[in-house]
Amino acid sequence: MEAGRSAYGEVLTLCDTTLKMAFTTSDFKITDGRKFRLADHPTELREHLSKDELKKLLDEDRERIIGLQERLYAEDRRSLLLIFQAMDAAGKDSAIDHVLSGVNPQGCGVTSFKQPNNAELEHDFLWRHACAVPARGMIGVHNRSHYEEVLVVKVHPEYLLGQRLPDIASPEDADTAFWERRYSMIRAWEQHLAETGTTIMKFFLHMGKKEQKKRFIERIDDPKKNWKFSPGDVKEREHFEAYMKAYEDAIVATATPHAPWYVVPADEQWETRAIIGDLVREQLEAMDPQVPVLSAKTKAELSEAKKLLSTE
Repeated sequence: MEAGRSAYGEVLTLCDTTLKMAFTTSDFKITDGRKFRLADHPTELREHLSKDELKKLLDEDRERIIGLQERLYAEDRRSLLLIFQAMDAAGKDSAIDHVLSGVNPQGCGVTSFKQPNNAELEHDFLWRHACAVPARGMIGVHNRSHYEEVLVVKVHPEYLLGQRLPDIASPEDADTAFWERRYSMIRAWEQHLAETGTTIMKFFLHMGKKEQKKRFIERIDDPKKNWKFSPGDVKEREHFEAYMKAYEDAIVATATPHAPWYVVPADEQWETRAIIGDLVREQLEAMDPQVPVLSAKTKAELSEAKKLLSTE
């Protein structure tokens, strides 16, 4: 196959062509939740590429991401928010690391959200996430996010008691209407972000229960990975099916054109990384950030500055 050029004038390599034969963006992108069913989405690609092919694809996409991020930072008008959600051991951390490795730290920030602390519980559930929204020109990454409030909290509604909400006196008070209100708040907030210059990409790393078991055992057997494992992970695994239902409900309720979900197969980690890299690169290309064009006055000032420097 011969190399070609994209709409952005960039060379398309053999790897790009190979990847497009394996999947397209539409395989993963959900913009209308009413049509979504998690069972329709596999946990690995139907057509597999080799590890070397996937690594080469990611390397090429990452180089483009680095250049596009520099332009986004220079433009300083919009931002990109990448949200990562997944079950334990699905590979969120490694995907973030591999896809964004090499991006200038000045233009990228990662926030990992854990159980809310006492200060965070004094505010509404979106507060701490709003504080971490990327500034203009930045790529922001949320490793877990506000969706924990309709995922882990939905599976464990007893956690709501710590939030001291006026309408929740017991876990049983969290009825269907309560969760619908939370989905509505999330949709409204994400629409606000989109309308004020933040492009949102929400990734669900879709890993099967069998693969999770395999990775847990690897973490137990490998001393170098022991720190990644907690005995509580096995206890939480008992709720795997409940989590899958919560994820489906959340995607159905919150997938929109301005804040789409991407359901990415996660049983094979290099597939996950290559897919996410391709999707992020595509989104940045679609945003097409531009380095600011200097005014005639500024150009004249630069010329004068060069003259002064030349006479030193």
